Amino acid sequence: MPERSDSESRKLLGRLREALAEDSAGQARLDKITKLIASSIGTEVCSIYLFRDAETLELCATEGLKAEAVHQTRMRLGEGLVGRVAKSARIVNTADAPSEKGFRYMPETGEEIYSSFCGVPIQRLGEQLGVLVVQSKASRDFSSDEVYALEVVAMVLAEMTELGAFVGEGAALSPLHQRPAMFKGGTAQEGAAEGHVWLHEPRVVVTNPIADDPEVEKQRLTKAIEDLRVSVDELLAGAQGGDKDQVQVLEAYRMFANSKGWLRRMEQDIDQGLTAEAAVEKEQSTARARMAQATDAYLRDRLHDLDDLSNRLLRNLTGQGSDTGADMPENPILIARNIGPAELLDYGRKLKGIVLEEGSVGSHATIVARALAIPLVIHADKITTEALNGDMILVDGDEGHVHLRPDDTVVTAFRDKTAMRANAQERYASIREKPATTLDGETVSLLMNAGLMADLPSLPSSGAEGVGLFRTELQFLIRNQMPGRTELAELYSHVMDSAGDKSVVFRTLDIGSDKVLPFMAPQDEPNPALGWRAIRVGLDKPGVLRMQLQALLRAANGRPLKVMFPFIAQYDEYKAARAEMDKAIEREKRLGHKLPSDLKTGAMLETPSLGFAPQKFFEEVEFISIGGNDLKQFFFAADRENERVRKRYDTLNVSFLSFIEGIANRCNTTKTPLSFCGEDAGRPVEALCLAAMGLRALSMRPASIGPVKSLLRRSNLSEVRDVINEARNRGDQSVRPAVMEYLANQG
Repeated sequence: MPERSDSESRKLLGRLREALAEDSAGQARLDKITKLIASSIGTEVCSIYLFRDAETLELCATEGLKAEAVHQTRMRLGEGLVGRVAKSARIVNTADAPSEKGFRYMPETGEEIYSSFCGVPIQRLGEQLGVLVVQSKASRDFSSDEVYALEVVAMVLAEMTELGAFVGEGAALSPLHQRPAMFKGGTAQEGAAEGHVWLHEPRVVVTNPIADDPEVEKQRLTKAIEDLRVSVDELLAGAQGGDKDQVQVLEAYRMFANSKGWLRRMEQDIDQGLTAEAAVEKEQSTARARMAQATDAYLRDRLHDLDDLSNRLLRNLTGQGSDTGADMPENPILIARNIGPAELLDYGRKLKGIVLEEGSVGSHATIVARALAIPLVIHADKITTEALNGDMILVDGDEGHVHLRPDDTVVTAFRDKTAMRANAQERYASIREKPATTLDGETVSLLMNAGLMADLPSLPSSGAEGVGLFRTELQFLIRNQMPGRTELAELYSHVMDSAGDKSVVFRTLDIGSDKVLPFMAPQDEPNPALGWRAIRVGLDKPGVLRMQLQALLRAANGRPLKVMFPFIAQYDEYKAARAEMDKAIEREKRLGHKLPSDLKTGAMLETPSLGFAPQKFFEEVEFISIGGNDLKQFFFAADRENERVRKRYDTLNVSFLSFIEGIANRCNTTKTPLSFCGEDAGRPVEALCLAAMGLRALSMRPASIGPVKSLLRRSNLSEVRDVINEARNRGDQSVRPAVMEYLANQG
């Protein structure tokens, strides 16, 4: 790059630093910056547009356009050339702006006399903050050196915007990370929590983006990259012979860490006047913008690798990061892009809530959050770029809403809601020891779901009659190697000890789909939810199933034992699984081990096919549990991880309830115990309707037992059933409106 261009860029950045250092209000700084840029680039116009909200850009400063247009001219994301730059995060450089597709003339600005246009996104780590624009009367394309200089300046503007340099009197802007913000995500674990942000990966803040000495900055960058390469090589050496996917990721890291092109681009940014960390962030922002536009999965993965490596490099340069020793705030609420089950368990019950940018309703983290009864909101887009450690935050897991730095009215309404919830819990405590018997004398057994030892202490206080589902896969998911038979036997024995005289139903390993063991290679399947999972894995690879069954038999040590096989789709699968149990019993007999005093094996009915299994299946199986979460998505052909479709189908749909009723009738005929396990079992209105369809056992998270029991004890099942039948006879698609009207009339 020519020395003149480097020198001019550094001069401009030096003048910008002087302007930013002056003790002046934000608007005065913005005004001075536009003048500096216009004179340095040699254009008549320089304008800065910043986001007013997620969809609106506002002209915040200009040199050359009409002064009265400042803070008056606004445009929507994607509107005009400025909106196009903001939406696409790509530069627009044209000699004839009016002829460009999407051009929009703003008469209040007086821009009609300017032909040339160059717009550069002001962005930081994928977060779009605004657009920097230069315009001139002469029809010309801006040179690559000029565009590059504008990119560097835009990077500095992004950092300064981040640090609040443009707030103050007259700026009509409030600082980023001080404004209230609301995020709409998805509910993964219900509940409400108030607390303070704790970032799983703290953001690195670049406090000085403008360099004093480029050579010193290059030396700092070279040293940080050398340290990075050493750390990646050490990680790779430790991973050899282990998980192939982890090795592949680390090899990609090493490739990027040794990339001469990556280093050269950052050195060019430093030559233009940026500090080493600002240069890293500039290239990281470019990569994130590409990642947002990429449709190829492989390219997205590689850009994600580069993004992660850039974070490591920034932590090397700044000393900021997760190992700074900062104290966790009071009532911490964890904010992360995503998190694994082992990492989440490390935090344990210290957390009051969790908010993830990614995640899913069936993910490992969700399972652990439910086990720990911690409210969890997923798909809270861009919250990691908005939140700072210590920020006040409200998490509404019921609605999937997150309020960051909320104003007083939001806090008051939230606290009123949580107070009502607390009062309701007090009412539920008064009926803890009472049965869930309806007004017409029907008793429903209410059980709790569990998956960790941490769940078991809540068994007595919840009012549950036992554990209707103990998920055994969590002990596998949080480990890097296969647990042994003896270790599992001790764990299962401890679970039974903790439950006392209350029954526990152990579900054998339910892996596959979204639950991939860290020490097993994931299967490349186009639709894993319908693929090689649960009992299919157990029967195809019976070693783990046999080991687990032996551990359960030994854990019982003469006590009653209930074992349930997951994802049984046809009678033959149950017969094969039961045969494995028989083999395990014979082995234990030969070894002289004590057998359970009473052994019952059951099946989870999670596919519609099993509802139509031969009568022989219903006669032979010793109990059935309907797995409502999976059954509903297969029944409606609606992926429960897909936000576009999963909420379109109602549990109280007439077809679904009729299917449930048919299963209940078949079980009544063969006197086969039947229960319903899943999220819907813990929702009072859904639970009431399931009971009206003939279900007499429901298994749910512990916190749901009180609300469900309260409604059942105040309801008449025969009347609810009449309401459902009337809705069916009318041809209603869902019985929900009719049932809600009936409940309202009952007070």
